[in-house]
Amino acid sequence: MPRLRPETIEARREHILDASERCFARSGFHGTTMADICAEAKVSAGALYVHFESKEALIAGIVERDRANLTQQFAEMAKAPDLAAALGALGEHYTFEQPQYKRILNLEIAAEATRNESIAKIWMTCDQLVFENLTQLIARAQQEGRIDPVATPEKTAKMICVIGEGMFCRRAVDEAFDGKAFMPLVMETVNALLRPAPIEQQAQPSAATLAQADALEE
Repeated sequence: MPRLRPETIEARREHILDASERCFARSGFHGTTMADICAEAKVSAGALYVHFESKEALIAGIVERDRANLTQQFAEMAKAPDLAAALGALGEHYTFEQPQYKRILNLEIAAEATRNESIAKIWMTCDQLVFENLTQLIARAQQEGRIDPVATPEKTAKMICVIGEGMFCRRAVDEAFDGKAFMPLVMETVNALLRPAPIEQQAQPSAATLAQADALEE
């Protein structure tokens, strides 16, 4: 049997992760079986177990993929002259542009993390990535005089995370919630936390910041 090319293996792995996301969002972690995922992905059990040995391994794959995407997005945000606007664009992507099942999936993983230690460890790696990167972005922007946050970078980052999580959860569970109508108020709150300098007075991100952002993208 000919050996599969790396890109073919990666495409199959991504296909299985996509299918598992839909299954977990639809039936929950415990309500989904490996057989369900095989059926959704239209692959054999042998093909599935080549890539993922358990549902926990599938969750780890989903979260790791999200971590990679977030790392790239934070690298792009580091280059943005307007941090608040960049945060708003990121929030809109995750709150409105992603399909509904993605939001439900994240709630399902978070709920499972409260009772499954292995899932909790996986979940916290992504949560910590968001918090640490956001804290670093805020700290650098403050040092460069582009913002004057009302609290420490750590507290400001945590508060922005709380606001974002609240919007995300509300959108996941309340189909009648008009999140777009609240976005202007959300951004007013974020701006009040960051207190950005007028655009014409803001310096561009420093060379060190841009270099670090480029390194993250590579």
